[in-house]
Amino acid sequence: MVEELLTAGIAAAVGIAAYAGAAARVVKQYERGVVFRFGRLREGVRGPGFTMVVPFVDRLRKVNMQIVTMPVPAQEGITRDNVTVRVDAVVYFKVVDAASAVIEVEDYRFAVSQMAQTSLRSIIGKSDLDDLLSNREQLNQGLELMIDSPAVGWGVQIDRVEIKDVSLPETMKRSMARQAEADRERRARVINADAELQASKKLAQAAEVMSEQPAALQLRLLQTVVAVAAEKNSTLVLPFPVELLRFLERAAPPPAPPPEPPPATPAAPPATPDPDPAPPSLTGPKAPQLPAADLPGAEPGGDLPREED
Repeated sequence: MVEELLTAGIAAAVGIAAYAGAAARVVKQYERGVVFRFGRLREGVRGPGFTMVVPFVDRLRKVNMQIVTMPVPAQEGITRDNVTVRVDAVVYFKVVDAASAVIEVEDYRFAVSQMAQTSLRSIIGKSDLDDLLSNREQLNQGLELMIDSPAVGWGVQIDRVEIKDVSLPETMKRSMARQAEADRERRARVINADAELQASKKLAQAAEVMSEQPAALQLRLLQTVVAVAAEKNSTLVLPFPVELLRFLERAAPPPAPPPEPPPATPAAPPATPDPDPAPPSLTGPKAPQLPAADLPGAEPGGDLPREED
């Protein structure tokens, strides 16, 4: 009798242990348990910790309540300004209602993924290329709203949606590079012109001040010469400004007055010309005439000798 009782007690203990082993369940802290009894949902979601179900009658399904990071495959589309792009994104979501996530949708992960891809293609078609490149915050909010609207009925909450990358064709990249280069060159020219304008105003003010003090211009010239001569690698040609020459001209002593010329002597009266001048000889120079007394053979009294026939 005792042995029978002992055997029955052991069998009951083994049965209880087997039942407890089959009925015991452990739900982790980041999970929630949904119990189905003969296929019908039991009210109440099992929280984290140790819980019991009826073996072979109840079925416990665990649902992860952590935030899920799901990459969205790159979607190719045409923007509103007719540019072909490839855009990929990432979706952050979590389950807020474990029962709805199990009952309302077959696979909430796959459903969220497909909804994200469809919404991303829709956003691409409604946006311009500039919005995809520079106005991503607004596009992320619109994409999040489009995905979150149907996901609310699935017990899923979209936490955040981010557009990761926008791939452009090579021709579009080159065009944008040329546009950016032209815009930067335009801004550089505007900045240079503005700097020239400001410098011209300052130079005009400096010239006005220097015009009041001529020595300031000379000091400025000397400063420039010192700055250039400090390099010692070039030939310095020093020009003389007109102001310096004028300054030296004013500083030079006045020249001495020229000496007075001597008084002029009265001029002699012009000689009266001979009324009957002798005609010049045609045969040669005229021989000098001698007095008759000095000629050979001359008689006293001044008569010339006669020629004999």
